[in-house]
Amino acid sequence: MTVQIALLRGINVGGHNKLPMADLRDLLATLGAQDCKTYIQSGNAVYRGDLDAEMISEAIEKAHGFRPQVMVRDLSFWQARIAAAPYPSDDPKALHLFVLAGPTNATEADLNQHATPTEAAQIGAGVVYLHTPGGLSASKIADRIDRILGTQTTARNWRSVLAIRDLAASLTP
Repeated sequence: MTVQIALLRGINVGGHNKLPMADLRDLLATLGAQDCKTYIQSGNAVYRGDLDAEMISEAIEKAHGFRPQVMVRDLSFWQARIAAAPYPSDDPKALHLFVLAGPTNATEADLNQHATPTEAAQIGAGVVYLHTPGGLSASKIADRIDRILGTQTTARNWRSVLAIRDLAASLTP
């Protein structure tokens, strides 16, 4: 069975779209996932199985009355994106991984024309790496990234990226 990572966008933010992680684990298990684990309250789940994003979104809507954007990637995708990180990760709050919901025709120049003097972005396969030494809240790219790319994204800071990798890797024999 494939080890997969499900990233939910826009849950448990500002009191909206509440989805306790215990409920998410239970929901994934009822869909057939095995060994479900979650990381923090912002919608990061790992499991063994072959669930797709649509299946998870639909089940959440049925059970909780809202339909979040869900992106499912396998562990090998995640590990490859970590290995390809173009920026230093010594400050995990300064490096962010944006996972793309779909393809983009945008270029790095399109992203970086919006950058503050201290930030930079690089497009990878299905992701964007955003380096923000000044902090994500000061980022001009992060504010506009979905519009620039023409697709939805969900972002995780590098500490979360590595923790999700470790949690997913714990499911491999």
